[in-house]
Amino acid sequence: MKPFSWSIQTDLDAPAMSNGEADGKQHSDRGVRRPSGLFFYLALLYTVWALVFCHHFSTSVQSDNAAAASPTVLQLKPSAFFRRDPCTGRYVYMYDLPPRFNSDLARGCRRISGSPDVCKDVTNDGFGPPLTGGSLPERGAYDTDQYMLGMIFHARMRRHECLTSDPAAAAAVYVPFYAGLDAAMHLDNADLAVRDALSRDLVDWLAQRPEWRAMGGRDHFLVSGRGTWDFLRRPDADGWGNALMTYPAIRNATFLTTEASPWHGHDFAVPFPSHFHPSSDADVAGWQDRMRRAQRGLLWCFAGGPRGGDMGTVRAQIIEQCGRSSRCSLLGKSAVTKPGHFASGHAMRLLEGAEFCMQPRGDGYTRKSTFDSILAGCIPVFFHPVSAYLQYTWHLPREYQSYSVFIPAGDVGRNGSIEEVLSRIPSEKVARMREQVIRLIPTVMYRDPAAKGVTFKDAVDVALEHVIHRVAKRRRAAAEGREHVDSVDGGDSWKYDLLDDGEKKIGPHEFDQYVY
Repeated sequence: MKPFSWSIQTDLDAPAMSNGEADGKQHSDRGVRRPSGLFFYLALLYTVWALVFCHHFSTSVQSDNAAAASPTVLQLKPSAFFRRDPCTGRYVYMYDLPPRFNSDLARGCRRISGSPDVCKDVTNDGFGPPLTGGSLPERGAYDTDQYMLGMIFHARMRRHECLTSDPAAAAAVYVPFYAGLDAAMHLDNADLAVRDALSRDLVDWLAQRPEWRAMGGRDHFLVSGRGTWDFLRRPDADGWGNALMTYPAIRNATFLTTEASPWHGHDFAVPFPSHFHPSSDADVAGWQDRMRRAQRGLLWCFAGGPRGGDMGTVRAQIIEQCGRSSRCSLLGKSAVTKPGHFASGHAMRLLEGAEFCMQPRGDGYTRKSTFDSILAGCIPVFFHPVSAYLQYTWHLPREYQSYSVFIPAGDVGRNGSIEEVLSRIPSEKVARMREQVIRLIPTVMYRDPAAKGVTFKDAVDVALEHVIHRVAKRRRAAAEGREHVDSVDGGDSWKYDLLDDGEKKIGPHEFDQYVY
């Protein structure tokens, strides 16, 4: 038998035939012609393709149960090859710290000095007890204490959609140490070794971890529920607070705090937690619409009380000037729950009824009321740039005039009229500023950590993006054999924080006169 040939022979290539051969061929052509080799090849190819096509679509419509019953059938959808992992570049590794560094501190809440009610503050993962009534939303409102950020952040990270158990795959490493609760328990302890004990233990524990040694902690971040000033005491010196942020190892990490120092390079301010913790996009949009419709019968207000000392302070001037004005209001005595504390519902009702909300310095430069005001759609008025503009550079616009008013403290101290300054702002500009404030609401609040399917970015999302971006720059520099410097210690540290990506040169700034 002649073997099958893949070659195709045309008439032009065929050899000449004799007359007899030609007659035979003509006779055979009157019957059925034999298919050529090309026909068999194409038929075979078509059959194979048809079988593959039918098999693919028959398996793709099988149910999950049928697939489980036939584990040898591999089902692949074409889109699976092109689907991008949404967590690429966003994975976070979280340490499982010994409980003495977090949960034991929450359980030991009664040890916190000067705050007999703090045990209610640690409930609901740091949100505190639910609030009802007043002007806050019917759901998602809590009596949240300003010092609970460490717990709130931890609760959110435990449910974070991009957690990984592989530190090598992580874009950043989170250390869930409740530094604020630890500091609060020992602020008035004269024994400095006791004040520093847990912070020193944490540093020693981290130093033994291979995750820490990989980059010397440069890819790690911590979150405090207090201001930077509570962690800057030198280990060998007297003074306020503990020494956590002075240890060389910790200085490599990124430290998130509710009030950062303009003169240090590794701490970054994030918003104080306010009282509304939404669980859906609809909750946020509904609240924003409500703030747009709010009737604001007051030009300005102040949600705060007097402090002892010189009556020439900005706070004292605010209270005195507001008390003389029919266009301003202060919190009434009914809002005071104890010295220095106010009922949240009363305060929010006041803030929602005014165009402008005063934000003088508190115990530090910053105030939780700043974020209560933004939540209420009230335009904040600041009297020192360190109260917001040099602090919350990740969460608030660099163009501070777009959402706030700045009145230098010195002008008020010289009996300058706050109301006169505010009255001169055109109504059209006030409307634009208020809309900008309302748009900021999602980015300065801390949502319910159990919320599913939300698309808005809250304060945690914004902070994580910046932490990961900072770590990525440091990681690239390390791969090139150099140290990335995006901030410095000293007088110019705040200027580095205000630079945009790619900018390196610092120079004179409009806030120099207030900071130096």
